[in-house]
Amino acid sequence: MTATHLSDWDRDAALTTARILLEIKAVNFRPEEPYTYTSGWKSPVYIDCRKIISFPRARTRICDLAVEKINRHIGFESIEAVTGGETAGIPYAAWIADRMNAPMSYVRKKPKGFGKNAQIEGDVPEGKKTLLVEDLTTDGGSKIRFAQAMRDAGVIVDHTFVVFFYGVFPGAQEKLAAINLNLLHLATWWDVLEVCRERPYFSEPALKEVRKFLEDPVSWSRDRGGVASMEEAEAYKAKAG
Repeated sequence: MTATHLSDWDRDAALTTARILLEIKAVNFRPEEPYTYTSGWKSPVYIDCRKIISFPRARTRICDLAVEKINRHIGFESIEAVTGGETAGIPYAAWIADRMNAPMSYVRKKPKGFGKNAQIEGDVPEGKKTLLVEDLTTDGGSKIRFAQAMRDAGVIVDHTFVVFFYGVFPGAQEKLAAINLNLLHLATWWDVLEVCRERPYFSEPALKEVRKFLEDPVSWSRDRGGVASMEEAEAYKAKAG
């Protein structure tokens, strides 16, 4: 299986992003000692998009691609404000807002509990068509919570952007679509695997195990003691608080 893209430009942008992530060692493969995500999924792969902020040329290229993707798929004048999700989405939102000459704010995971008890910091873009920005998404859960908080504050949010979308866990895009939230992303794990064919970033046994995970993440997680459905993932997160 390989990644599917809307256009040649989208494919080129995805592979460029994947190459950057591999070069700065933001990509981690650990089949022998699986990662456990906050949603309870077991996985041999983990990506640290926060590393990008420490590499000026990498972040410049990725943010340029982000804005081009937004313009191509949403429109040049269709976004009036940009909001970052606490905390990893804040720097990306700032850089994207700067390039788009748009106001920027950020949304907390929960109200801060004192003062005005605000959940959105900055000038709340009430009534404005606002782009929600984060670094990545696995199952879409945090995007839904952020979007709901924004909508409760009167913000119009129909689109969310992330640098990296895992693109493997069942129901993620359907969950977002169910609340009328359109997801834009630059790269997925399939793009990373395609770039790994160009250079030996990881051993062939590791790549083989990662392919097995990508082709059937539910069974891979279940067989290693992780959750095996979106329902189990939601229950796991609720229990963890």
